Amino acid sequence: MTDVDAYCRDLEAYLCRKNDGHLIRITGPAFERVVAWAHQGIPVKVAEAGIDRYFERYYRKGPRRRPVRIDFCEADVFDAFDDWRRALGIAAVVPDAAGGSDVEESVPGASRPRRSLASQVEAAVSRLTVLRGSDQAGPVLGQALDTAVRALDALQPDAARARGDARDALLRRVAAIDAGLVAAAAAALDAAARAHLEQEADAELAPFRSRMAADAYAQSRRAALDRLVRLHFGLPEL
Repeated sequence: MTDVDAYCRDLEAYLCRKNDGHLIRITGPAFERVVAWAHQGIPVKVAEAGIDRYFERYYRKGPRRRPVRIDFCEADVFDAFDDWRRALGIAAVVPDAAGGSDVEESVPGASRPRRSLASQVEAAVSRLTVLRGSDQAGPVLGQALDTAVRALDALQPDAARARGDARDALLRRVAAIDAGLVAAAAAALDAAARAHLEQEADAELAPFRSRMAADAYAQSRRAALDRLVRLHFGLPEL
């Protein structure tokens, strides 16, 4: 059972930090809105990612004019939640058409503009190079980051001209590099950090577990843990 009061306090504190210390209380209709997020099973970190999306768009419009309220972020929170469920393979829950109990419905794939492979590889090399020099992951994952950068750099000459099957093959190689980096990051966790992330993954999936088969839950849990490992070290998705 989600502690909705703690959930609201966490998001209120996060929104305060995003608003440069300006406190906007989550009360009244805003409180009911955030309670509904908690009851839908939206993890706190996913809601925070949605808030981040709103602020990123807000900053692109120029200097901020006033503090952001939590209700402004709802559409972005739902988008982040959809992305999270899709990444973890979790179904949406919709009312049964005959008026019975809720039933599961698969989450459709998002329609996203396709970036060129060359730009994807170039951006990945740039992000990992910056991360290599950071205090967050550099000292712990230095060798793994170096290996990933070298492997991606070797793909750049072919990435610009790859089409069809050749492009698909390169994408599989990028995915393998990404998986290897996440695996190295997971292996670098100490016992306490790993136990904490596993508990967090279980807590995120708890609202959905009763509706999931054992093998589906195990797969989603692995995906949730990988996502939390990325967040722990600040790793981008390649």
